[in-house]
Amino acid sequence: MTIIAPSVLSLDFTKLEEQMNALKASKAEYLHFDVMDGHFVPNLTFGPDILKAMDKMTDQVMDVHLMITDPVKYADVFVKAGADIITFHQEAVSDEDGLKLCDHLHKKGVKVGVTLKPKTPVEALLPYLDKVDMVLVMSVEPGFGGQSFMAGMLDKVRFLKACREANDLQYLIEIDGGIDANTAVLAKEAGCDILVAGSYVFKHPKGIVEAVESLL
Repeated sequence: MTIIAPSVLSLDFTKLEEQMNALKASKAEYLHFDVMDGHFVPNLTFGPDILKAMDKMTDQVMDVHLMITDPVKYADVFVKAGADIITFHQEAVSDEDGLKLCDHLHKKGVKVGVTLKPKTPVEALLPYLDKVDMVLVMSVEPGFGGQSFMAGMLDKVRFLKACREANDLQYLIEIDGGIDANTAVLAKEAGCDILVAGSYVFKHPKGIVEAVESLL
């Protein structure tokens, strides 16, 4: 079954209560938080206080994507704020530190994801595949919402699906960037389990509930 994870990067904070109520009424199981520090990617977004506030407003899974230079230093801050899943970038850590972070977060009772930028070869994730609960494929350059879908990233999805099947692993495959009703079909066919969608969900002419429904 496909899981939809609306990205609150595209949420209209002048309509926070209204849009959060719509998200709760939808079939979206996750909420996706893009945390950017202005260093690892050229944008600044949310800190832990926003996550903490939203976590009090819903029972949906808090799916936190750390696009930051030092995920090891800040992961616990977001766990304390309510993260259910912490995803970090392979490029931001050594493999040794990244694998230690996986173990640390699991001991905290939090699920762990790993991801990489589009230009990083997917093989860089091989050391993590038996340690993580989720692998996130970025189908845009991380940093800003509203970008066009990079169809070439579906080859990474197919590779990860093949690795999962060949090694009897259990991680879910998530994709983020340019997801709409058309690209969702391609992503699901390639093997994605979780679809992150921002602009499409929050700016859909028929509203959030119908937007989420159209992605399933």
